[in-house]
Amino acid sequence: MKNRTLIYYVVLLLGISLFSCKEKDGYHSISDKIEGESRPYHGNLSSEDLLMDTELIQITEGEFTFLIPERKGQIKSFACIECHSKPVSQMKGTTAQKAHWDITLNHANSDAMDCATCHNGEDMNSLNTLTGKNIDFNLSYKLCAQCHSSQFEDWKGGAHGKKVAGWAPPRASNTCVNCHNPHSPSFETRWPVQYNTQKGIERKEGLDH
Repeated sequence: MKNRTLIYYVVLLLGISLFSCKEKDGYHSISDKIEGESRPYHGNLSSEDLLMDTELIQITEGEFTFLIPERKGQIKSFACIECHSKPVSQMKGTTAQKAHWDITLNHANSDAMDCATCHNGEDMNSLNTLTGKNIDFNLSYKLCAQCHSSQFEDWKGGAHGKKVAGWAPPRASNTCVNCHNPHSPSFETRWPVQYNTQKGIERKEGLDH
């Protein structure tokens, strides 16, 4: 009985080896193909033309060097010190109109996070880490990485998030705030339908009950 079992496994392994061997592709197994196809692209295709109108900065995280969108120019109220000429602690009052009335913080539990968790009250042109170190607004992903470390590791390797243009080099990746609202990062629930379907039209017009 043991001999039959052994023969069965030997035949099974031989079968897997034969079927996974793709001589025409130059790969001998699925794992070889995945490893081979995962290597950096060195062809002639380029995304440079698609990136010409986008303001980008270059960053290096670990072994990865790539481009990300410049952030400060996208913030309408930047530079913050145009209004925050003093530290926040000196600007608080009971009679003045509330600033940033249109922003609702819906991120972490209110016992764990408030505005000062990310914004530097002494230097409003900068963000700050949990240990009080300044972070440039252009590098806001570093702030997110403190809590969302697994997503950060996937992002810097290219597995999480979207590219600015195409997949071809140079690599330009959107950062956290290009997809997520930093004050309310969860995505709204959406119906999984195409816009041009009849069902989608009915839902949009409120006819679906």
